Amino acid sequence: MSSVIPEKIKKEEDILDSTLRPNSWSDYVGQDKIKENIRIIITAAKQRGHSPDHLLFYGNSGLGKTTLAHLVATEMGKKIKITSGPALERAGDLAAILTNLSEGDVLFLDEIHRISKTIEEYLYPAMEECKLNLILGKGPMARTMELKLPKFTLIGATTRPGLLSAPLRNRFGATFQLNFYSHKDIEKIIERSGNLLKIKLDPTATEIIAKRSRFTPRVANRLLKRVRDFAQVNGDGIVTKEIAETALASLEVDEKGLEPSDRNILLALIEKFNGGPVGIQSLAAAAMEEEETILDIYEPYLMQMGFIERTPRGRIASRLAYEHLGLLHMRKQLI
Repeated sequence: MSSVIPEKIKKEEDILDSTLRPNSWSDYVGQDKIKENIRIIITAAKQRGHSPDHLLFYGNSGLGKTTLAHLVATEMGKKIKITSGPALERAGDLAAILTNLSEGDVLFLDEIHRISKTIEEYLYPAMEECKLNLILGKGPMARTMELKLPKFTLIGATTRPGLLSAPLRNRFGATFQLNFYSHKDIEKIIERSGNLLKIKLDPTATEIIAKRSRFTPRVANRLLKRVRDFAQVNGDGIVTKEIAETALASLEVDEKGLEPSDRNILLALIEKFNGGPVGIQSLAAAAMEEEETILDIYEPYLMQMGFIERTPRGRIASRLAYEHLGLLHMRKQLI
């Protein structure tokens, strides 16, 4: 029973995320330079009657890489097929997806940095020449079969661009880095999501949620949905300043947007390693988190806020981290 309930909740969250996803360029808030460049690429491709070049999006989780891929497909009037690097275990998995594409379709490959080297080798001719060379059989009886593929646009997304091989990275026609959003853009996203979810939002509540949203649309929408629950159960359905503050305090999201896991990482760095420097392996073990989780989810925001500094010797907790946690008395004296 316990495994069914979380799965049901996850499906409901996915439906909500899909509902809140922008369906047009005008609905997509922020990342203005990227949007303009992509629109130019798409317009030029449509004028030539071709598919757009393959695109690579990189940036932190929740910044809108998947949404951009959907918008590219919508703008081209084509379908989008979605998969991820870990899901492609064998060449047959890739072949099944590519051979089911129609002319001009978009293939969105999330976590592209996690595809195996074998899959990567099969992907090269597919991207360059729209063909797939499969090896059938083994040993002396092995033979190569060439499959013709329709022209398509591959959109790769990654949080770790440094893990992509140079040959794969160079096969993308354009690469775009998605950055953290401004406070005003996050407020606009919350207002739009509130309208779609039919939530009555006090302007002050919108500002409070935005300040704790880690400059990330996905986090903003997640917090908005949880605050809505509190307003529904403990209030009259209107998200007021008091409801927002109470809900976020209950969720243990502080005024800087830090959650328990963020504070746990900072406390491990300060209390167990005297503020650093410390390597990522040691820090992950002390904080009881996966290295990739720290690198992809927590560290980018902690660095953006100035709580962690990276040095050649490892991570160091900044003065701001000590101040935020009320541990300034523990900070090592600077010599």
